Amino acid sequence: MKYRLKIEVSLKPGHSDPEGETTARLLRELGYKVAEVNVSKAYTVALEARSQEQAKEKGEEICRRVLANPTKDNYSIIVEEEK
Repeated sequence: MKYRLKIEVSLKPGHSDPEGETTARLLRELGYKVAEVNVSKAYTVALEARSQEQAKEKGEEICRRVLANPTKDNYSIIVEEEK
């Protein structure tokens, strides 16, 4: 079956987020009362798997091997069956 994985990768608390800090500063300069901005990356991956569980396992592997650095990143995976 075909599945679509929606993967979000974000920095763990305590890690520097220069892009988020710059965005927050610019928003404040424009008059927005922004306390903090955090940047994350979103990936959509379409793949074949025998089950939703296997699709999630493949997503976990993809994150560990390619998309996320376990030292500094958190990630979440949402699995959807393609119709």
